[in-house]
Amino acid sequence: MIRQNGGVIAVRDHPQFASTLSRLVRERQLVASLPGVYVPLELSRDPLTRIRAAMMWDPDAVVFGGGAALVSFWPGLQVGDIALAVPGNRRITRPGYRIVRRVVPPELVRTRGPVRFTAPALTALDLCDTPVGAGGIDTVLRTRAATLAQLHQALEDTRHRRGNQDRRALLLDSRDEPWSAAERLAHRLLREAGISGWRANVAIATVGQIYFGDIVFRRQRLVLEVDGRRFHDDLATDTFEYDRWRQNHLVLAGWRVLRVTWTMLTDHPVQVVSLVRQALEGP
Repeated sequence: MIRQNGGVIAVRDHPQFASTLSRLVRERQLVASLPGVYVPLELSRDPLTRIRAAMMWDPDAVVFGGGAALVSFWPGLQVGDIALAVPGNRRITRPGYRIVRRVVPPELVRTRGPVRFTAPALTALDLCDTPVGAGGIDTVLRTRAATLAQLHQALEDTRHRRGNQDRRALLLDSRDEPWSAAERLAHRLLREAGISGWRANVAIATVGQIYFGDIVFRRQRLVLEVDGRRFHDDLATDTFEYDRWRQNHLVLAGWRVLRVTWTMLTDHPVQVVSLVRQALEGP
């Protein structure tokens, strides 16, 4: 029965099993994720299981923050507590959850099966208040789960929320649509230096391939590739190899390519700006 329900069972739906569920809890085979809703002990820390338990506990609740990103546009996000918006005063304290009184505008609620969660645009704005910060905006733009216009509309639809001044500032900083923290920093450096004539994440056709240039000066046929923080794992290795193929194909198609790293952007911003200026003034 529990397997059929995705690892979650509510006693109100199966009152005939109430005594059995109580025994399994005593034996530490099940735990009460939320009042009246039980999950196997080994799944109790799994965020997707906790989200299913939340929907079984209160079908009108709306998942927001990291949990909403996890089920919509950011499947690899590491999620701590599941944030739930509930109407009225139905607030409780439960390990693994943050339950708050909040009304989410209906036009900003999405559903997937029984799960109700905030629309990607609002989710990205909610993440601005977490350690993820502007990374939520970068990721939702990169995955095309929301547009910059939709982000601004979500901010307008929730315009009376505390903290919107900071969210609005981050959206302004995102006006050139960065896809990463490193790109965001590069955009900021170029704007502050008064360097214009570029666009971010532009599709470039080469022989048999279409690549997205991080920062493209189309008139000068110059691409500024921005490498973010690197990690020593298989994914980073795959990205490294892909970036080299992309650079080779761009060069063969007649583009000049400059590469800057996170360290170059943070520790040597003046030199980076000078490098770009030299490339723009060159042939």
